Amino acid sequence: MMKKGLLSVVVLCGAWFGYTVSGMIDFFPQPLRTWFVGMSPALSHLILAATGAFLFLFLFSIGVGAFSARIRKLVEALAVIPMNEMAAGSAGLTAGLLLSLMIYPVLSLLGPMESFAKFAISALLGYIGLTVGLEKKEELSSFWKSGKWGSGAEGKERRLEEHKILDTSVIIDGRIADICKTGFIEGTIVIPEFVLEELQHIADSSDLLKRNRGRRGLDILNKIQKELDVQVMIYEGDFEEISEVDSKLVKLAKVLQGKVVTNDFNLNKVCELQGVSVLNINDLANAVKPVVLPGEEIMVQVIKDGKEHGQGVAYLDDGTMIVVEGGRDYIGSITEVLVTSVLQTSAGRMIFAKPKLLEKAQ
Repeated sequence: MMKKGLLSVVVLCGAWFGYTVSGMIDFFPQPLRTWFVGMSPALSHLILAATGAFLFLFLFSIGVGAFSARIRKLVEALAVIPMNEMAAGSAGLTAGLLLSLMIYPVLSLLGPMESFAKFAISALLGYIGLTVGLEKKEELSSFWKSGKWGSGAEGKERRLEEHKILDTSVIIDGRIADICKTGFIEGTIVIPEFVLEELQHIADSSDLLKRNRGRRGLDILNKIQKELDVQVMIYEGDFEEISEVDSKLVKLAKVLQGKVVTNDFNLNKVCELQGVSVLNINDLANAVKPVVLPGEEIMVQVIKDGKEHGQGVAYLDDGTMIVVEGGRDYIGSITEVLVTSVLQTSAGRMIFAKPKLLEKAQ
């Protein structure tokens, strides 16, 4: 296919060459000039075009096979280059060449050296632009995907859109799917490819617990992508110079100007130190727990003994533990209790109460 295409180009070039030569009949030998003058112009142009095509085909048909093989290898080499690298390199090269065009008027002062200087400046700035473009391929690709170069109303709408970047822990946790379903997460959910690779590695682990956690994470992602009405973007880029997944997430958040969604305490602190916005699912869970104040009356079911003598333990719907003083006698029954105090600890919140019946008895 490549060889046929090249031969077609050669024939067209030969025909164009022959047609061009037809305008130089005055330089032909006398017999040929006399012969062509006697013809109509259209016929002479046609004969010379056909002669040029045949001549080029004869001259170049020998080497076209080797030349087509080299071109095929070049095409194959270019085909394996990622699209984001090609786009970034092309953008950088174009910027460098445009910058060199702006310098051309000044080079006219060099006189005879003008042509060489133009070539040298174009080559230098083109190479610099290509290099810078490849170095910034992740940023350029992210800006393009995130619509930072948009214009008008569409561009403004895209700029207002935020990216929420999920880490491995929050995917395995699973609560992110329910949060997305309720509509509290706005913008685009970004799932980095390096996070997918880590999940796949966990799912293939020989440890049963890790394997189940990894598979659960993949199921959660499948639910978010296919069942929920949210926009999901798989970020295919990678930061090869960074080895840690958490560091890659921080870098990606800076590139996309997005927010990291996690329940990892350490990643939360790293994001804060790096100036990256972070959404912690655990903080959200604590924030939406119902507020209970001392003096309030609530209905609870005492389900077991407490640590101290006579205590009973109950739980709110969100899992908050309630220690009921004198509640041992009410185990298994639903009773009304009076909140006496609320204690906030690093492990969570504890509520202390006593049965309202005991309060009335006093």
